[in-house]
Amino acid sequence: MKHEKISSHHLERTAILYVRQSSAHQVLHNRESGALQYAMRDRLATLGWSCIETIDDDLGRSAAGGVARADFDRMVAEVCLGKVGAVAAREVSRFARDSRDRQHLIEECRVVDTVLVDQEAVYAPLQGNDRLRLGLKGSLNEYELDLLRQRSLSARYEKARRGELIVAAPVGFVKAGDRLEKDPDRRVQEAITLVFDKWPSSAAPGRPCSGSWSTGWTCPQDTPMAT
Repeated sequence: MKHEKISSHHLERTAILYVRQSSAHQVLHNRESGALQYAMRDRLATLGWSCIETIDDDLGRSAAGGVARADFDRMVAEVCLGKVGAVAAREVSRFARDSRDRQHLIEECRVVDTVLVDQEAVYAPLQGNDRLRLGLKGSLNEYELDLLRQRSLSARYEKARRGELIVAAPVGFVKAGDRLEKDPDRRVQEAITLVFDKWPSSAAPGRPCSGSWSTGWTCPQDTPMAT
């Protein structure tokens, strides 16, 4: 299927399909998302490319910035060398949610006349209207990420205000939903019980204690706490 924005010199070069998911949890559990991304090879083949390279070493890496993505950097380098006719992803946001990385890719594609392809459209960065569309989509994706972060943070603050926020379970306990329960491992329970049995109830934090497990502990009550 010939597309008006795709020329013969685009098809003579390699098409790169960039596959990425933001976390290891998504890679393991969002299998359908991964399958849809790999299926973009069929769209590239339909558009006329015979040489298609899939790069997916960035699976489990966020595109929000601050995270090294070797495959993304390699893809941009290949584009700069003029070896790539198209870069493709299931969604434009898969390339980058960080405006700096996104604009860098779009600018390099504009310089060497490389098209960007997603499930909805083919974008030619040489055309001002397409650069505008890509910029608007990227800004909306970035705003969506900020909005999700704000919602998550507000929810954590609200749980903390109610005294229900559990960030990490103390030693000897495990999280069970919004509750803390004793660790089911009997060895852990016995070790914690041993510590409390051996440690005198009169011991105060910051006060020096002497003794041993066999003879017991002595903690002077009138010794001022160190400052």
